[in-house]
Amino acid sequence: MVLPALAQALGRPVSFAPDCVGPEAEAAVAAMKGGDVLLLENTRFHPEEERNDPAFAAAMARLGDVYCNDAFSAAHRAHASTEGLARLLPSCAGMLMAEELSALERALGNPERPLVAIVGGSKVSTKLDLLNNLVGKVDNLVIGGAMANTFLFAQGYPVGHSLHEADLADTARSILSRAEETGCEIVLPRDLVVAKELVEGAAESFVSPHECPDDMMILDVGPQTVSYVDTVLRGAKTLIWNGPVGAFETKPFDAGTHAIALKAAELTRAGGLVSVAGGGDTVAALNDTGVTGDFTYVSTAGGAFLEWMEGKELPGVKALG
Repeated sequence: MVLPALAQALGRPVSFAPDCVGPEAEAAVAAMKGGDVLLLENTRFHPEEERNDPAFAAAMARLGDVYCNDAFSAAHRAHASTEGLARLLPSCAGMLMAEELSALERALGNPERPLVAIVGGSKVSTKLDLLNNLVGKVDNLVIGGAMANTFLFAQGYPVGHSLHEADLADTARSILSRAEETGCEIVLPRDLVVAKELVEGAAESFVSPHECPDDMMILDVGPQTVSYVDTVLRGAKTLIWNGPVGAFETKPFDAGTHAIALKAAELTRAGGLVSVAGGGDTVAALNDTGVTGDFTYVSTAGGAFLEWMEGKELPGVKALG
């Protein structure tokens, strides 16, 4: 699948070697003439790749003169082809990698303020590092999705049988306290969309955070929350977004995410907002809303985008020098 797509994109024939190291790869490289393009087999067929084995990296290095990494989505992995090889050859970032890094630096490294972050998803436990990093860097942090349920629970609100992490209530309260210390406004749902089951077309109700019935679950933010987030975004200069604010895959619980995405897209088109988004669910939600092309930048990465937002150094980027 990759070979014909690459040949079509380049507008020229592309040869293929059935390995990325060893005699077959070396012979294929030796046979190349000026202007030839050769695709080597996936490095993941070798266990040495994920171990970042020095000998394996050296074997790949013998096949080329320059290393160019254009895979930001794999830059958080210290593998032979992303980290080890970069230290053995003159190295550079590809155009996509450079574009990603530039967009993320503009969004979080040196943003125009006020800076707003929207973080959604199902579990606080998967985004602890992210939340702790953001409360020290952003002016407003909008928390949605099932993650918000844990924060509501931590504040004593009823959550019915909604997905939440009761054991992380203290952690949520700690994040809220730290946000107060840093001057970061944490925006939690002001009204909720609840239903008895997560199914297409389920009967929905709109309630305040004080009123979630015991036999229902929180599945989206309501119109009051959307209206307040709109107000926050109108006052912002930069937005970074990771995670939907509701169960967007199932209608009608996509309404909150769609409404906020439409507002962010509108403000970006008007030139008042730099908007950067990333993560698989986020990209899917923006695609579903039809506004992906209106955002300033939508990252192709998942784990790497998340780790960058967490403030972590990415091995594949660091190795490029």
